[in-house]
Amino acid sequence: MVRNLGGERITDRPDTRYAWNGDVSLAYQVVGEGPVDLLYIPGVLSNVEMMWESARYARFLRRLSSFSRLIVMDRRGYGCSERFSPKDVVPLEVMVDDVMVVLDAAGSESAALFAYEEANFIACMMAASQPDRVSHAILLHPAPTWIRDDEITWEWSHREWDAQIDLVQRGWGTHELTVEQASKAFPSIADDERELLWMTRFMRLTQSPGVGVAEIRKYCETDVRGILPSIHVPSLVLHRVGDTVSDVRSSRYVAERIPDARFAEIPGRDHLPWGEEADALVEEIEEFVTGVRHAPETDLMLATVLFTDIVGSTEQQAALGDRGWKELVERHHSVIRDALTRWRGAENDTAGDGFFATFDGPARAIRCAEEIVQRVRTLGIEVRAGIHTGECEIIDGKHAGLAVSIGARVASNAAPSEVLVSQTVKDLVAGSGLTFEDGGEHELKGVPATWRLYRVVLT
Repeated sequence: MVRNLGGERITDRPDTRYAWNGDVSLAYQVVGEGPVDLLYIPGVLSNVEMMWESARYARFLRRLSSFSRLIVMDRRGYGCSERFSPKDVVPLEVMVDDVMVVLDAAGSESAALFAYEEANFIACMMAASQPDRVSHAILLHPAPTWIRDDEITWEWSHREWDAQIDLVQRGWGTHELTVEQASKAFPSIADDERELLWMTRFMRLTQSPGVGVAEIRKYCETDVRGILPSIHVPSLVLHRVGDTVSDVRSSRYVAERIPDARFAEIPGRDHLPWGEEADALVEEIEEFVTGVRHAPETDLMLATVLFTDIVGSTEQQAALGDRGWKELVERHHSVIRDALTRWRGAENDTAGDGFFATFDGPARAIRCAEEIVQRVRTLGIEVRAGIHTGECEIIDGKHAGLAVSIGARVASNAAPSEVLVSQTVKDLVAGSGLTFEDGGEHELKGVPATWRLYRVVLT
């Protein structure tokens, strides 16, 4: 039977397909045949099947697909993608891996990314670290961090987020919460009972409240201020002038710190993209994606750098002699190269007993360093390790620049069998299960200002 849902026939819906990142399945759909690929990563409400049951959401998606080959995905833990328990949230770099897996499955070499709410964090990380896969970044209501501090004075405090978590735990998926939230975040449907009932079901079929709480906590610990200057793809930051959920100062902050980003305020009161004045939003995206020449191929990219070196190497060499030392170093190198292979690290340089490697995600770099620290002890030696994430220049296929120097200086401050990381690294691995101890403020030789460093609590 063919049913009509507000003008959209159920037979008009695209097929839901699945991409696989290891044993995790990721649901996605492809709509339209436009000249550019546009990947839409929804925020807090996401279910690729449920989207089409709202006439206004279906119209919004069709409008996006009118000028693009639109790819819509559910993130892991959401909608039709693989679910997980509250203990299994993953860091940004895994979410970026998921996005690339979906793009590969959809046959897309490079796509414009359109995100809102917490998905903006993922889009920022991917645009900075995988610029060859991102043609444009479109961010609706982005925030550099969700937590108020001395610089971002307008975002919520921890206490306000605790109240929000309590609200989710008590009311997620209830019609009462939908009505309450719609009055603030989606006023255009506040009196539309049919749409409110659909949104209540949408909430339930997006994720369970336990996962919702775990995700909120993860994103409350996430801070992308350190990587915004490393985004070098054409970027558009959008903000609805009547939105009372997101503060325009956050959108402006993000736009000001992404090089050459364009900022635009658009009409409308609704926080969610498919709401009031959706056409104005789509028109901005269409003009930006189809009317702007692609940025030249960049030789700048975000990377995580890892430095290690053997503690007391001079004394060790004197005690072992040249032959014994050479054999030990070879075994040390074998351990490190094995760990780099396992954690997808790339060896950049080896000087004596030191290693310099790069990763496309900070959590993998930390896990690799943990393994190295523990395994080399079986050789009767100890290493120190330092990790930093920042913008690197690519020169003759090798990473260079200030971020590399900072990584080396962080390592030089580490104690034997210690993994020391910068604040930027700590801020990007929320949800990874890693824990840290405050390592205090340090002056890094040749690097301006003082830097707060953190010790990884080894497992």
